[in-house]
Amino acid sequence: MKRIKLAYIGGGSKAWARVFMNDLALCPELGGEISLYDIDRAAAERNRRIGERINAHPDAVAAWRYTVAHTLEEALIGADFVAISILPGTLDDMAADVHLPERYGVYQSVGDTVGPGGVLRAMRTVPLFEGFAQAIRDCCPKAWVINLTNPMTILCKTLFDVFPGIKAFGCCHEVFHAEDFLCCVVKEQLGVPRPDRHELTAEASGINHFTWIIQASWQGQDVLALLPGFMEKFYETGYCEQGDDPQAFRGENPFLYGNKVKMDLFRRFGALGAAGDRHLVEFMNGSWYLNDAAAPEEWLYHLTSVDYRRADQRRKMQEAEALADGTMPVTIRKSDEELIAFMKALVGLGPVVSNANTLNVGQMGELPLGAVVETNCRFEENSLTPLPARPLPAGAAALVAQNSRNIGDLYGAIRARDLGAIFEVFMNQPLCSRLTLAQGRALFHEMTAATEGCLIPFFGPLPWTKRA
Repeated sequence: MKRIKLAYIGGGSKAWARVFMNDLALCPELGGEISLYDIDRAAAERNRRIGERINAHPDAVAAWRYTVAHTLEEALIGADFVAISILPGTLDDMAADVHLPERYGVYQSVGDTVGPGGVLRAMRTVPLFEGFAQAIRDCCPKAWVINLTNPMTILCKTLFDVFPGIKAFGCCHEVFHAEDFLCCVVKEQLGVPRPDRHELTAEASGINHFTWIIQASWQGQDVLALLPGFMEKFYETGYCEQGDDPQAFRGENPFLYGNKVKMDLFRRFGALGAAGDRHLVEFMNGSWYLNDAAAPEEWLYHLTSVDYRRADQRRKMQEAEALADGTMPVTIRKSDEELIAFMKALVGLGPVVSNANTLNVGQMGELPLGAVVETNCRFEENSLTPLPARPLPAGAAALVAQNSRNIGDLYGAIRARDLGAIFEVFMNQPLCSRLTLAQGRALFHEMTAATEGCLIPFFGPLPWTKRA
């Protein structure tokens, strides 16, 4: 067993922490200490108690010592790994991000990566990650840092820029769902039991939440070549890869979708969008797939309202309290996440190839060196090597380049604390293309004013608010 210390920034997480602790408990090759740090110390203490109950479960095959750190530095000292999973601001802040633009006819299906909501979320989060990078540099410079927080691309850029020597990558499961979708294509077109996605060989490239699969095979079969026949059957009705019911997206769960956007992009560009449809649509002109509140129904996905997130958070908090105090039984099962596999590879327990968000060192020729890209990478002992990606079709490459450039410009503007430059990137968001300059300026002022409590510590009083 390899013994390690993992510092968990955001250790009071309502959902992801339990997924992570379950996977750790089912991994006999790793053990050691998990140091939980959160500005909400009570939430971290609750997760410590849940972790101890998971350890005591008869199916647990690994033992971890859970501790709660009083300070970020205490959590980081001696860490071999650092995981960052935080909610920047509150759900009230997120409600402003997502729903204020609707007054101007701008709809967002997620609102946490790009678009007006992504810009505001980045304004709140990049300064926090500047501090995280500095603390990691000072306390555990040799640790592997795993970012799980959105907006993924700009936050990974922050880590790499503030601490150039950092060993970091961003981890996201969206490509895994696209691979599951392709396994459904294999099942339907070849009449075989649905394969496991790990039986598929797929090559993804792009930027987080806007990746594309340009090659996929199963047992020597070109899976993308099966897509036209599959789409003849399922383009109009949709096909959900999550669970056993292809029409599950027609229910209440906003995280499910029918993959119609994904299939339409394949028709148009010859590559398969490799993220959930609700993410993909936010990177393109709103008139394409997100023109109004009715567009998601036509394209077989959902808007994710913050009211839904609030109800979901209340449910998860109730579950967490019940798990922590013992009134709900603990059940453990392995998730489909690959974080543990990456950690095992990095401590020398065998190589793994999967997608990750890293600096572009030439693996993706369409984008500048130093941009953060998501491509396949090889993980092995104390090493992460990006693998060369095949060129994207020209149309897809242009869309990715536009969004990558916006993210780079936004990062520079936030680092400079330049509100004027941030506004220009705000207006360059594809979803904001319908706004006049006057409308865009009014919306930007409203959104920043609504979340100014998170912004003032980094940007000072905003000139257009009453406090200024």
